[in-house]
This record gives sequence, C-alpha cells and structure tokens, in this order.
Amino acid sequence: MTSSLVRFPGPGCVVEFMHGNKAQVAWVLEEQSGKLRLLTMSKREMKLASARILPWAGPTYSGERSRQQIADILEEHHARRDSREAEINPLELWDLAQGEVEKASIEWFAELLFSNPDVDDIAALGHAMIACKTHFRFSPPDFEIYPAERVEARKIEEQKREERELLVTQGQDFFLALWDNVTKGKALGKEPEGELRERLKHVILGRMADPDNHEIEQVWKLLAKGLPEDQHMALKLAQAWKLVPPHHNFWLDRAGYDTSDNWAAPFATDIATLQERVTALGREPEANNYISIDSATTRDIDDAFHVSRADDGNYDLRIAIACPALEWPFGSAFDKEVMRRATSVYLPEGNGNMMPEELGTDFYSLKAEELRPSMVLRVSVAPDGELLACEPEITWVRLAANLTYIDCEAVIEGGGDNTPAAAYKDQILLGLELADILIARRVKRGAVIIDRDDPKVVLSGEGADVKVDIKDPDPVPRSMLLVSEMMILANSAVSLWARQREVALLHRTQDVAVPKEYAGIWSEPHDIARVVKSLSSALLEPLPKPHRGIGVDGYSPITSPLRRYPDLVNVAQVLHMLHNGTPRWTKDELIAMLPLLSSRLDAVGQIQRFRPRYWKLLHFKQQGDKVWWDAVVTEDNDLFVTVSLPREQIFVRGRRKSFGDKVYPGQHLQVRIGKVHPLENEIQILDVMEE
Repeated sequence: MTSSLVRFPGPGCVVEFMHGNKAQVAWVLEEQSGKLRLLTMSKREMKLASARILPWAGPTYSGERSRQQIADILEEHHARRDSREAEINPLELWDLAQGEVEKASIEWFAELLFSNPDVDDIAALGHAMIACKTHFRFSPPDFEIYPAERVEARKIEEQKREERELLVTQGQDFFLALWDNVTKGKALGKEPEGELRERLKHVILGRMADPDNHEIEQVWKLLAKGLPEDQHMALKLAQAWKLVPPHHNFWLDRAGYDTSDNWAAPFATDIATLQERVTALGREPEANNYISIDSATTRDIDDAFHVSRADDGNYDLRIAIACPALEWPFGSAFDKEVMRRATSVYLPEGNGNMMPEELGTDFYSLKAEELRPSMVLRVSVAPDGELLACEPEITWVRLAANLTYIDCEAVIEGGGDNTPAAAYKDQILLGLELADILIARRVKRGAVIIDRDDPKVVLSGEGADVKVDIKDPDPVPRSMLLVSEMMILANSAVSLWARQREVALLHRTQDVAVPKEYAGIWSEPHDIARVVKSLSSALLEPLPKPHRGIGVDGYSPITSPLRRYPDLVNVAQVLHMLHNGTPRWTKDELIAMLPLLSSRLDAVGQIQRFRPRYWKLLHFKQQGDKVWWDAVVTEDNDLFVTVSLPREQIFVRGRRKSFGDKVYPGQHLQVRIGKVHPLENEIQILDVMEE
C-alpha cells in the first residue's frame, strides 16, 4: 500500500468524489484516457471523469482484491475519515490561515494542523472544510479563504437559511389549515405561538403588501407548496387567520399608506415648530370677500375666490390658494414622508390625508373667519375669456364664508334664500357667467370634456356584514362647473406666468393630436368611450407643453397644495420666486425629483382607482343575479360587447352571442349580472334584454 497522496489515480487507488453535497469514497478499477471505472462502497460500479476526483486521492493498493475485500477497505477508510473529521475544528484553521493567503491547496492547510498527515487525515480535513461554507469555498483543487467581513455575511446568510428551513417545516401544515378554512370553512385548530407565529405573520403580511419581495417570495413558495395559484392567496390567508378584517384594503399595504393620522405622531415637534414660524409671520389680511365652495364634508379647504367686474368690463378675479409652502421644511424627514404619501385619497370607507390633519384640515385650511397664509392669483380676464394678466402674491386672507355646492346650486337655480350662499348671490352668478365663457373658449380650442357624475358609494354595517349602496350624486352641475373652471383658469394662468419668467414648474401635459370633431362636452357613455380612446394619460413633467384634453397651452397644478405634493412644489416655487427673485429648484432638480414622486403618485393612485370599484362590484354581488340594470352599449366586436352602466359608472363586458343580431354603440339595454368576484375585479353579464 502506498499511503501518500496520488496525483494521477490508477487501479487500486482509493478516491473520493462529490455526490449529493457529500464526499463519496470509491476504488479505481480501471483508468483509460481520463476516464475512471470505479467501485463504490456499496459495490456499485460507475464511470467518472478523473477531473471530478477530489484532490486527496490515495492510498494505492497493489495486487488483486475481491469486491468484498475492496468494500471492506473502503469501509475502513470511510470510518477512519469520519472519526478524524469529528476532531477537526475548521474555524480554528480559518483563524490561522485568514490574512495569510487568499487560497491554498489541501496539503498547505494539512501542514498547519498535522506534523505528518496521512491520506485519511487530509481527506478528513477536506470534508470539514467543504462543510464549513461560511469560511471556505472549495474551488478545485484549492480552497479559498473568505475574509472576516465576508464570513460575517455568510454566517448571517446561513442563519437565515436554517431559520427558513425550520419555518417551512413548522409552517406548511398551518398554511394548509388556513386554506382549508378559506375553502371549506374548517376550524384552524391549534395556532402557532411565540416566535413562529410572528414569523409566519411577517411572511403572510409581507407577501400581501409586496408580492415582488424576493426574500419573502423564497419562503412563501415553500410554505405555500401544494396550494393552488391565487394572486390574492396571502390576503385570503391573512383574513382566515384574522390578521386583517374582511374587505381589507390591501392596496393601502401595497402603497405603504396609512389613512389614519398615526403616521404624523413622530413628527409632532416638526409640526409645532412649523406652526410657530408661520404664526410669527401673520399680518392683517387684504379686504376681499373670499368664498370657498366645496362638499359639505370637506375639511381640507385649499382654494377660494372673489370675482367682480372691472370698470372696463373685464372680470377681476382673485383666487386664494392655501399656502403650506410658507416655511415648509423641504428636505427634512417630515417633508420626505409627506412626499411619500404624495396625495390624499378619498374612499367610501374614509379619507386619507396627505398632510397631518393638524395642518391639512386645520392650520392651513382656508376656514372662514380664520387668518390664513395664502398665495393669491390676481387674474384679469376679457369678456371673451381671454387671459389678460396673472400676478401671484403671498399674502394673508380671512375667508368670508365656506359655502357648499348644494347651497350655491340652489342660489343659481333662483332659490336658496335661506342658505348662507344667498349673501353672495351676485358673486356666485358672476362667477358662473365667467365659467360659462371659459368652458366655451376651451371647447373652441379643442378641449375634450367628459361630463359624468360619479355616484355615491355608501357603506353601512361592519366587517363581513357591511352593506354597499350606490346612490345618485347631488345634482349640483352648475356650482361644480363654477369651481372647476376657476381652478383650471388658475392652473393654466400660473403656467403662463412661469413660462414668461422662465420659472420651471411641474406641469400636467397631454401633448397629443386630438381630432377636431372630438372637441366638445360629452355625456353619453358611448361618446365618452369613443373620445377617451384618442387621449393618452396626462404626464407630470417640468416642461410647459399643452394639455389637449383640457384645451390649454400649459397646466401647472397649483390649486390643491394641501392634497397633492406637485401642487405644494409649484406653490413653493412661485413663493420663492416672489421672495427671492429666483426659483427654489432648477429644471434639472425638478427632473431629478420626478421618478420618486411619479412612482408614489402611481402607487397611491392605484388605491383611488381600484378601491371604489371593489365596493361597486360587492354591491352587484350583494344584489344577486335577478336584478336588471340599465346599460348602454359602448363598444362591440365579433367576440365581446362592452356596456356602460351609467348610474353606477362601471363598464361590463359580455359575450357577443348574448346580445342578439343587432348591436350598436349607444343602444340602450338591460342586463343581468352573473359571476362577480370583487377581489379578482371580475364581473360578467349573465343575460341581456332590449328595452
């Protein structure tokens, strides 16, 4: 027997190779052209490339041996190597070698531990080092030595792997039990406790909030093994475990948006300091009877106006806008959190404010009879609606009244004598006169105006017993027109002001070609569906491009700084220009701000888009499949027909064969709704009847 290491193993040599992440011992029966025929310890023959042999071949035995004798020899070496491996501490070896070399052969490492190592010593050492993946990397024929910082990272990674495996072992059965509760109503039985409960909870809620989280996805796939593919699996399991309530709004989790005011608590000092600094700047307001017009429930009042007719016949309009930008701590942790919220959301179950309620619905809100900082736009408009001048100023205002749409509508209709709006009848009617001129001018310039009123989605009851009603909106078209035209005028006027002074602002742009015949005010569902196809989504960018859908050359949102972060930025930009003669941000700085701001606006916007639709679909489901709904055909093709339910403001698609021979856009029908899955955003037409 030759006991030293063998570089080129031949017949009679004991060798090892990796299989199943473990070293296997074998006997070379034959070697030919780099190929070895081996006999394993289990007396199985196999062929293997010599390149796969581990770098501690040996010893070599001479003479003929029976298969049983070979197996006995292999067993003896295997036992000896296992015994010696148990005595080796590879971490001590790492302490000796780390910092000396980056990599070395197995013989080099053996010389550090043994005075006269034999092959079994070296093989045992190789086994121990291969198993110590946190400190060494086997890169045949050498071992790499990880530096200390890499070792620490590997140890953390290994710990996470072990924790993950333990979590999966203990959690798979519970996931199955949760799913049985969802699908079959079975009781959960014993629930996880302690750390296991917290870790499983973290995985479920993490998956629900961020399906693209790679770290959670790895564990999720193992825990959910055997469960069906379901995009809302995490939400359903969370509801089964009562981690979240029935009808939980997971879109809030996806956006990381807290609709309560709890998020503002850590910034109490910032808020108090801001209020003190702004209050110190207060001064007597200008003498104008500003009025605001909003819904009766509105608390974050960020715009008001005063309009009169000048001696030359022009309209003298002053638009007061809330001014939270005054002393606002841009760049602070507080500001970054407000920016991350990006916009307020208004949902049937309650609203979420972009700003802390203390600021957005109180301190900065333009409440009647309260002194408030404001950016006032002094606008002059010709009798034909042409903008003649726009001059912003930072001042203080004290509104005369906060009016409601309903009261103003009553005054417009010739009544409302007993409402607070009656005292401002002349101003309301003059404002409406101007609004009619402005909207006609916008249509003449190609505006595509969608005239539809969203219904009220009203919730009653709690939890799983919540009931959804869809009610007609308040009939206030004229007072809403008055306000909307004032705001469009303000946003387009400040865009022009900034362009003339080369001040960069954030703009809403829609620079697309719109067919001339699409200009107008559209209220029929099939007309709306047709013209909307020609309009792309508006973009937020720091370039003053046209907004074709609105019919203006530039549109810089500035009228809702309490509710939308782009408006806050624009107000701050104008304010800085007025105070210092220079804008706060350059165009390039605004461009750098856009990726994060736009992504947050998109994320929070999904809440506003999808959540009200969820409640509408639940309403249809609760009504059952026996109710007939008024519908208007908006689009058809060979396979499907799309209809609009005008009252409910929702589109539904059905199979073409359900609609009979003659189908055309604008056709009035009645439909029955069958399959409805609010969570999956699915709704289907069951039956169709001509009116």
